[in-house]
Amino acid sequence: MNQSVSDSGAPIGIMLADSNPLVLSALSEIIDRDPRFSLVATSATAEGFLGTVMRVPVQIGVIDWNLPALGGAKLIEVLRDQANAPRVVVYAEDTGDLPRLAMTAGAAAFAPRSSAAETLLETCMDVAAGKMVFPFLDVRELQSDPIHQLSRKERVMLEALSKGLTNRELAKELSISINTVKFHLSNLFEKLSVKNRAQAIAFYYSSRLALERDQGDGIPR
Repeated sequence: MNQSVSDSGAPIGIMLADSNPLVLSALSEIIDRDPRFSLVATSATAEGFLGTVMRVPVQIGVIDWNLPALGGAKLIEVLRDQANAPRVVVYAEDTGDLPRLAMTAGAAAFAPRSSAAETLLETCMDVAAGKMVFPFLDVRELQSDPIHQLSRKERVMLEALSKGLTNRELAKELSISINTVKFHLSNLFEKLSVKNRAQAIAFYYSSRLALERDQGDGIPR
């Protein structure tokens, strides 16, 4: 691995995840020869990526959206609940609403596969500096969407709530206590700026979250 130090100090630790071995090999070579970065590890699956970043410090994760078997959207949502998780750059074909879906899931950036390698490298540098990079999207508008502020557990709670379940039914469905249900609902109402269950359900059905569910969790097939 390349252990050179960039102008800002230690090189940026990057992990790559892509099911295509040719893409993974090409990206590895590009990252490994750039002194600004240190290639920590690679994986062909979402589970492999998650298992590594839980054990080894990684600053930036570059992933394909259709990673087997968990998928990019679910992987990002799981990472949002983990302490010291890497910031994620989705590197995929720029098709349909994918950049928007990636940001809604919690990614820090989207880099289209059709772009030059230098574009991906500069995107990683920007993300390491704390920026969000989504070409052709108004990042400020997307960040203002309260759905983007919800944790994975709160999203699951909101989706379950949309089925009209009582607190007791929610506790059973999610395998948590009624007090925990009340705690999550309180946080959920505050983040969505709503006062009750009916308003929360109405917000859910007017949001992108319901659309993503209908599209299979936002993962293009």
